[in-house]
Amino acid sequence: MSKALTDTAPAALRDRLDRDLITLLQANARESTANLARKLGIARTTVVARLARLEAEGLIAGYTVRLGGEAVERGVQAFVGITVEPRAGREVVKKLSRFPELRQLASVSGAFDYMATLRAESTARLDELLDDIGEIDGVLKTHTSVLLALRVDRNA
Repeated sequence: MSKALTDTAPAALRDRLDRDLITLLQANARESTANLARKLGIARTTVVARLARLEAEGLIAGYTVRLGGEAVERGVQAFVGITVEPRAGREVVKKLSRFPELRQLASVSGAFDYMATLRAESTARLDELLDDIGEIDGVLKTHTSVLLALRVDRNA
């Protein structure tokens, strides 16, 4: 990658080292800078400087906890395609964002206007959520797919 290209793409990963650093953090966001440096074969100060730059550029937006084992298996997760009336999007998004079970909401192209990811403590609660979503003014229809098994997960 040329120096000119890296200077014009501040929000992008600039090189292999950035990508490797991000990969290690995705596996364990609590990894110490000393361990990261050891694994990458670079100085700890280099890791600190890279992390500061990646955070300042907005590439690293935060550090989080990933639930594992039983905590992930408890409850039920579903993907919900949502079709809304024209010009109702803003209000529907505002109302959807009030649900604590909403994990992600994306506007998408295709058969739906939005795709929501929900996590509920039970199928009964998921059923209530879907009823509540269907009753929001402006929602025309929903299509739900319940997650059965997560085969690959590269999210932090």
